[in-house]
Amino acid sequence: MKGEIRRSVLAGSWYPGNAKTLRADIESYLRSVPEPKSTGREPVGLIAPHAGYMYSGQVAAHAYRQVTGHFYDAVVLIGPSHRSAFAGVSVYAHGGYETPLGVMPVDEELAADILAEGGAIQLLPQVQLSEHSLEIQVPFLQVVLEGVPFVPLMMGDQDEATCESLAAAIVRAASGRKLLLVGSSDLSHFHPYDRAVQLDGRAIKHFEKMDARGLLKDLGRGHCEACGGGPAAAVIFASKALGADRAAILNYANSGDVTGDRDSVVGYASAVFDRPASKTDSSEKPGRGKDGAGLTLKDKKTLLDIVRTTIECRLQSRPCPERPALSDVLKERRGAFVTLKKAGMLRGCIGYIQAVKPLHETVEEMAEAAAFRDPRFSPVRKNELQQMSVEISVLTPLREIHDVSEIEVGRHGIYIIRGGSSGLLLPQVAVEYGWDRETFLSETCHKAGLPTNAWRERQTRILIFSAEIFGREFWDAEDVV
Repeated sequence: MKGEIRRSVLAGSWYPGNAKTLRADIESYLRSVPEPKSTGREPVGLIAPHAGYMYSGQVAAHAYRQVTGHFYDAVVLIGPSHRSAFAGVSVYAHGGYETPLGVMPVDEELAADILAEGGAIQLLPQVQLSEHSLEIQVPFLQVVLEGVPFVPLMMGDQDEATCESLAAAIVRAASGRKLLLVGSSDLSHFHPYDRAVQLDGRAIKHFEKMDARGLLKDLGRGHCEACGGGPAAAVIFASKALGADRAAILNYANSGDVTGDRDSVVGYASAVFDRPASKTDSSEKPGRGKDGAGLTLKDKKTLLDIVRTTIECRLQSRPCPERPALSDVLKERRGAFVTLKKAGMLRGCIGYIQAVKPLHETVEEMAEAAAFRDPRFSPVRKNELQQMSVEISVLTPLREIHDVSEIEVGRHGIYIIRGGSSGLLLPQVAVEYGWDRETFLSETCHKAGLPTNAWRERQTRILIFSAEIFGREFWDAEDVV
C-alpha cells in the first residue's frame, strides 16, 4: 500500500478492537435486518449514523444491508468535521484508512479527479486524523464491499454552496465509474426523547423527499438538527444527478432506545437513494469473451516480473524500479489474486475480487500482501524464495446465477453472499482437490462461515467468474506455465 495509512482512533472504544469480534458484531447487525427485496433497482446513496456501534450500529446496518451483493468501482464517503475548523472540504487522497479488518485503500485516481475540480475542495489529510465521522463507517464498508476502494471527504463548511459544488465535483468525477455515495450524519443532540423525535422527524421528511435545499434551510432555522446535514445534502444532490429517483427511510432510533435514558438523547436514521438497475456491466470490454482476460504472453511475463521484483525489493528495503511501457490491457481495472506456494504448499494468497485498480497495480499490491500480510502465515523470508512458486489469477467480472448447473468445475470460481457473510474460491481450487460441483459450492459456503448447505437456500446469492491463471514453477524461472 503506497501513501499515508491513517491509523484507527476508534478501535477498542467506539467499536471492538479485535478483528474477529468486530466482524462478528457487524455481521450480527446485518443479519438482524430483513433481506432487501429484489426490485430491479440499485442504491446510489446512503445516509448512516456515526455514533459508537452500541448506540447506532444497528441503525447503520439497515443502510449497509441495502448494498450487500451490489458491486461498485469505489465509495465516496462524506462526513462532517467535529474536531478541526477549516474552510471547504478535505480530501484524503493517498494511502488508506486502517481498522482491525485491515486497510481500506483510497482510490487515488478518483480522489485526484475530485480534487482537480478545485474550489472549496482541498488536499487537507491532516484534519481527518482524529475525526470519527468517517472512520466509523469504514468497518461496515469493509464487510459489505470487501476490497472496494474509497475516497474520504470531510466537510469543514456545510453551507448550500459548498454542498452543491462538492456534489457537482463528485458527479463529474463519476464519469465511467459506478460509485456508492455515503453521507455520515447523526440527527438531534441532547434533547428529551419526545422533542428529539419531533426534530428528527422533520429532517427525515427531507431525506424521504430528497429535498436537500429544504433540509439545509430547516437546519439553518433550527427546525431540525443534523451534525452531518451538509454531507447528507451533498449525497442527495449527487445521487439525484446520478439517476436516483427514489428514497426510503430504513430505520430510526435514538440513544434512549438503547440506554433507557430518555432525558437527553441523540437521534440516528438510515436512508437509501436508488435508481433503476443498469442492464449492462461497464466492466466488460467490447470484443472480449466472458472467460478471456485478453493477456498476451508478454503481459503475463510482465505481471510475473512485477510479483518477483515487488517481493524482492520489499525484502531488500529498496524501492521498486520504474515499470517498462505497459500494454493497455495491464492498465485496465481488473480483479486479480496472487498465490504463493512453497514446496507445493500454500504460502499466501490475497486478491481483489472486483476491478478496483489497474491490473498492474492490483498485482503489485497483492504480491506484497500475499507475501507479507496474509494473516494465516508469517511474512515470507529471503531464504524461502528459491522454494517458491507464483500463480496469478486475473478475474473476469462477477455474474450472478440462479441455476447452479451453470457452474463448470475447472472453468468457474464461486463467490457466495448471504447477509453480511461472503466467501470466494478460485476455479483452480476445485480442480486441485478433485471436488464436484456440489462439494465446490459447500466448500465455498464453509469459506464464507455459512452452513455448507446454505447454497441451496433462496436467500443465498451465488455469483461466478472465470480466471486466466498462469504462473512460474520456480522463483527464478522465465517460462510461463
